Parts: sequence; C-alpha cells; structure tokens
Amino acid sequence: MGAERLYAYGATAGLLGDLLLGDPRRGHPVAVFGRAAAAVERALWRDHRGRGALHTLVCAGGATALGALAARAVRRSPVASVALTATATWAVVGGTSLVREARSVGRALEAGDVDAARARLPHLCGRDPQALDADGIARAVVESVAENTSDAVVGALVWGAVAGVPGLLGFRAVNTLDAMVGHRSPRHLRYGWASARLDDLAGAPGARLTAVLAAVAGPDPRGAVRAWRADAGRHPSPNAGPVEASFAGALGVRLGGTLSYGGRVEHRPLLNGAGRAVRVADIERAARLSRRVNWLALGVCAGVRLAFGSRSRRANASANTGAHTRATAKGRTS
Repeated sequence: MGAERLYAYGATAGLLGDLLLGDPRRGHPVAVFGRAAAAVERALWRDHRGRGALHTLVCAGGATALGALAARAVRRSPVASVALTATATWAVVGGTSLVREARSVGRALEAGDVDAARARLPHLCGRDPQALDADGIARAVVESVAENTSDAVVGALVWGAVAGVPGLLGFRAVNTLDAMVGHRSPRHLRYGWASARLDDLAGAPGARLTAVLAAVAGPDPRGAVRAWRADAGRHPSPNAGPVEASFAGALGVRLGGTLSYGGRVEHRPLLNGAGRAVRVADIERAARLSRRVNWLALGVCAGVRLAFGSRSRRANASANTGAHTRATAKGRTS
C-alpha cells in the first residue's frame, strides 16, 4: 500500500476521531508540548533574536524529528502507519473544540447572558472580553472561528499531505510556539521573532486553501472572492487576512474594526465593509462553514497526495522499464 493511501486513511480516521471525541480534558499532547516549550524558554531566554531562533529550532525541530522517528519505526506495517497518522492527526487538529467553544459563547449570548459569554471568550481568543458588548463578542467569535479553521485544522492537513506525520507535528509545534512567544510583548518582541516569521511561512499554504474553500463552501462565493481580493492585504496578519476576509464575504458580514488585546487597543481595517454587522446567529453560520471547509480540505489534501503518488509511481515504473530496455539492448549488441 502506497504512502499516499496510508496518509489518506489515517488523516480521515484522525479527523473523524476529532469529530467524535474532541480534545481530551487532560494530558493533551499539544499541552504537553507547550509545557516543554515553556521549560526551554526558561532555560534559553535572553532579549535576543538568536536565542529565540534557537528556541524555535529546539522545539519545532524536536517535534518534527519525533514524528520522523515514529514514522520510520512503523514504516513496515501499513496498519501501524495508518494508526500513527490517525493519532497524530487527532492530536494536532482542533476543529471540534473550536466549534464547541464558539457555540458555547453563542448560546450564552442567545440567552442574554453577556457575562457568561465574556467568561467563555478567552477559550477562543486573547481579546479583552470586558471591553466587548454582545455584538463585539459575536464578531470576535466569528473572526476566531475563521482564523482557527486554518490554524487548527487546514494548515495541519496541508503539511501532513506534504510530509506525513513529521509535517503534522511540525506544523502544530510552529503554530503553538507562535501563540506562546510570537506576539509583540516587551518580553517576546525579539525573542519570539523567529517563531512568528516561521509561523507566517508555515501557515501561508493552509490559509490560502482555507480562503478558497470558504468561498467554495460558503453561501456567497462571489462575495468571498471580492472581499478577499479587496481587503485581505489590509489585515496586519498575512495569513489571517485572506481567511477572515473570505469568511466575511461568504457570510455577508463585516469583520475587523477596533479591538483590544491585553489592554492594548488596535484599530484594524474593515473586512467586507459593505457587509452588515455580525449578529449572534452568525456564530452558528460560521461554525457550519468551518466544518465544511475542514472536510473539503481533507478531500483536497488526500486527493492531491494520491494524485502525486500515482504520478510518481508511474514515472518510476517508466524509468525502470527504460533502464531495463537499454540494458537488454546493450546485452544483445555485446
């Protein structure tokens, strides 16, 4: 059985596992990685880009190497390879937890309990919930669902299709490091520079695929493409911009504007400025769109890997046949 089929079967099983089980309440592999990365930071921290780059290399490189060693250990067993890919996929994707948390905030807002919604919002994003009213919370949830559809699911599937289990673990490690040290706080402005830049590079393919699939799967494909082309480049994040703009256009809502992180107020450009303000009901619409995008991304990633695998085998078979023919002809003339 080819490696491309093993990936397709394993990734499908892993995404199904996430759908049925979600994230464990305790001992999540990503949380374990986060604690290890925090320990490395305590040992290495200096207000210096080089130290931060070493932190990124140790943590992200270590996770990728662990994935490579595990894949090598099971390479002779198709069943074990599928099981490893399924486990790795389940461990690194977080689509079910994302949707659950979004819906939890949405239910609180529907019940008129803004305080409960504020209490749940930090599970989705790092904004200051006390600075937001009900509409602001709803907008924050839709933006977080859009961005994390790429970060928590699609990006991992893309790198899994490219590099198997090492790609899955490496992408999640890079994304987690960015969340931990990639922000512009005084402590991490220089130390987190390498993690932030690497996350921008690693997240770019998944973000573009997410934006495309949001346009395909959303209720307004033309609106999604129009908002993406007009507004994505105005967002401060090169990867969140295309995703949030495409979601905004697909859902017909207006995202962006004033927000607050850790007491720091930001005034971001509007995305799909012609759209209406976000309403509470849009949280469920965004959650459903996220689900559709996730499954479409699995189909695209598995399909592309299967196609390239088949093409590679045909090319190898053709090369081997040509070599055999040349060797036979040479033997006849000697």
